[in-house]
Amino acid sequence: MPATLASIHVYPLKSCAPLTLGVARVEARGLEHDRRWMVVDADGKFITGRKHPRLTLIRAAPDAGGTLHLHAPNMPQLHLSPACASSRMDVEVWGSHVAAQTASPAADDWISTFLGIRARFAHMDEACLRTVDPDHSQPGDIVSFADSYPLLAISQAALDQLNSRLTHPVPMLRFRPSIVIAGTQPYAEDGWKRVRIGGIEFDVAKPCIRCLFTTVDFERGEFDPSGEPLRTLLTYRRTPKGVSFGQNLIARGTGTLRVGDMVEVLA
Repeated sequence: MPATLASIHVYPLKSCAPLTLGVARVEARGLEHDRRWMVVDADGKFITGRKHPRLTLIRAAPDAGGTLHLHAPNMPQLHLSPACASSRMDVEVWGSHVAAQTASPAADDWISTFLGIRARFAHMDEACLRTVDPDHSQPGDIVSFADSYPLLAISQAALDQLNSRLTHPVPMLRFRPSIVIAGTQPYAEDGWKRVRIGGIEFDVAKPCIRCLFTTVDFERGEFDPSGEPLRTLLTYRRTPKGVSFGQNLIARGTGTLRVGDMVEVLA
């Protein structure tokens, strides 16, 4: 059975609920609309579901005009767009500092109310450039507000094997992949160096090291009290750098991905 692209997912606001697509445009930073918005604290430091799991309850949907429409429990709908092209602030995500666009004071009040802390929205436009770790990339590689790399790939078989070890199976979206690959052996992606999907080639940069965020039940916006699936992954997927699950990708071109595309391992 050949390997195929089983599903595509984006997270328009970092740490928000997943948005599942049938077709997605691949850009240098990652999938179109993926993590181009982020929540930061009063000092401009990034805020994620690791400390504020309620972020996963926000459903964000972009429209063709560039506005992001946000829905959250017990909150009015928010139509989010940059305040203006010239309004910027310094923000930090995992040690990277970039000049991001700001949102309106009313939008910042919305997210502050929802989280119960003073917070702001930050937007990554074309002028906001964040480079990828040079140890695992090429000069000029850029990334969105994703943790480290433009895309994350996970095989469906890897999740199936994990769930066979769990009392209560977890959904793939606990791991927040960009793309899910079907038709492989469990963890086949660990041995890949370069793949082609839908005519686009990708470098397989490095394994994705997992954290506490995998234990957030994004449908409830709360940590799973069992500590799963991280607790079980620690028993058989631990590496010197941490628990590995999935592989980070960097596209070597642009184009369109569609569910059902063939996945060809080139190296």
